[in-house]
Order: sequence, then structure tokens, then C-alpha cells
Amino acid sequence: MDARRALLVSILLLLFLPVRLVAATPRPLLVCYGDSITAGYGLPYGQTFPDALQRILNTDGYRYLVRNMGTPGATTKDAVANLPNVLRLHPAVVIVEFGGNDGLRGLPLAQTRRNLGLVLAALKKAHIRVLLAGITLPPNYGPDYIHAFDGLFPALAAEYHVAVVPMIYKNLIHVPGTIQADGIHPTAKGSRIIAETLMPALKTLLEKQPLASSPHSHRQSVD
Repeated sequence: MDARRALLVSILLLLFLPVRLVAATPRPLLVCYGDSITAGYGLPYGQTFPDALQRILNTDGYRYLVRNMGTPGATTKDAVANLPNVLRLHPAVVIVEFGGNDGLRGLPLAQTRRNLGLVLAALKKAHIRVLLAGITLPPNYGPDYIHAFDGLFPALAAEYHVAVVPMIYKNLIHVPGTIQADGIHPTAKGSRIIAETLMPALKTLLEKQPLASSPHSHRQSVD
């Protein structure tokens, strides 16, 4: 009887060990690094575009864990200063969403470009895949400044060989209910559209693997 019981225990261990090993494998980290658009200014918990990205990734079978590292009011200078906090996490992919606050404050474009360049160069040096997410400015900033500002993102992407979405609001312009009353920040609906807008470029940076077979494998939480 003891021999049969020992054999049964051994078989059960062999059956369940692979699942436990897969479930214990950490999911690659995808960091959304940006300002208040990333942070979800004015939105209920769970309604930012990083949250929406996590739900899309889970549904589409990507094993990445999304971490929101957005800071309201952050400029590209802050992006440089806080970059060590991102690098310490050893993410596989980083979405860089900065520049809007520089533009709204009328900061020199050369300064914005230099700071974003420092961020992109450091991420590339660390062998992290990067998606640069661009934004535009309200029309009252004048066509010359806006045109030069808009050109920063594709130019930087070409220089540092990173993926880019030059304008993350491109698919929500003129769509009702996508921008908050301040005229700047996205609503929950707008955040979902931003996530969908980012996905085609983001998919080129991801490795698709099935989610682990565990009770927690489909959890859609974002830190």
C-alpha cells in the first residue's frame, strides 16, 4: 500500500510541476513612462491608457505586465532625472510619453529634444525596446512652433532607431467624449483609444507567448 501511495504522489508531482514552474515565471515588464496623460489625471482608478493596454495584451495573449510610471506635470527634464528608477526595474519595453508639458510651457525645443534624446539613448544602451509616443499642442501656440514641436518625435525616432507614434491623440480628435473639460487630458474612453492607437507599433516590439495556466494569469492589474 505504501509503495502504491508513493507512486501516486510521484505521478501527481510530475503532472503539476510544469504548471507551477510556468506560473512562477515572471512576466516581462512593460513600463509606461510619461506625464499626466500616462498617469491618468482626472480619471477613476483602472481607466488610464496603461490599464487599457494591459487588458488588450491579456486578451491578445501577450504575457507582459504593464507598470504605470506616469507623473502629472512632468517635463522632459523630469524624465531624465527619474530615468534611473525605470532602469532599476529592468523592463523589456518602455513607452516614452513626454514633451507635452515642455510645449505648454513654451520651453526651448532644443532643450526638449536634448532631454528626450538622453532618455532614448539610455534606454537603448540598456537594451530596452522603446516606443516613443508623441503629442501635439493647442492651436493657439502658433503654426510655426507647433509644426516644429510635432517634428521632434519622428526625428528623434529616426535618430535613435526606435518605434514611434507621432501623435497619440490622432484617432480621438473630433470623437465625442474623449477629452476632459480641461481640453487636454483624455477621458476613460479617450484612454482606451490611445491604447488602441499605440498597439500596432507596440506589437512590433513584443514577443507573443501564451499566458501561464494559473488562477492569476489573467489578472488585469496595473501597478
